[in-house]
Amino acid sequence: MAKMHSRKKGRSGSKKPATPAKWVALSDKEVERLVIKFRKEGMEAAKIGFLLRDQYGIPSVRDITSKTITQIFQENSLVSKIPEDLLSLYERAVNLRDHMGKNKKDYTSKHGLELLESKIRRLIKYYVKNKKLPAGFKYEPDKAKLLVETTKQ
Repeated sequence: MAKMHSRKKGRSGSKKPATPAKWVALSDKEVERLVIKFRKEGMEAAKIGFLLRDQYGIPSVRDITSKTITQIFQENSLVSKIPEDLLSLYERAVNLRDHMGKNKKDYTSKHGLELLESKIRRLIKYYVKNKKLPAGFKYEPDKAKLLVETTKQ
């Protein structure tokens, strides 16, 4: 998502090189097997990407397999019910609500929680529109806490 609440004009940064990585010794099937193995161990897509980059020297799964990590999950029916980015935002909101319970005068965090929850609602609206979440899906802080607790186990 863009930085909606920051008065900034977006993000700029470096781009990936146009040529694929020649130093990767693994074939595309081996990389897919690694992705499936790590997913079955309970890792999310972002953590799998970090692990493949840092320990296996694979800069991008898409460059080697011509599929993203989530596409590999979909082909092998390993997709979670709630998208990973939404779940991480839920986790941040739950942690911030716990913080607000202990620190009632922290108005900066209160404002941050309002911004975070509006971002969650926008993302839910997007996922409902694209049929990745059911039509009546809504953000409720109590249910979010239960959901985060069950996914951590």
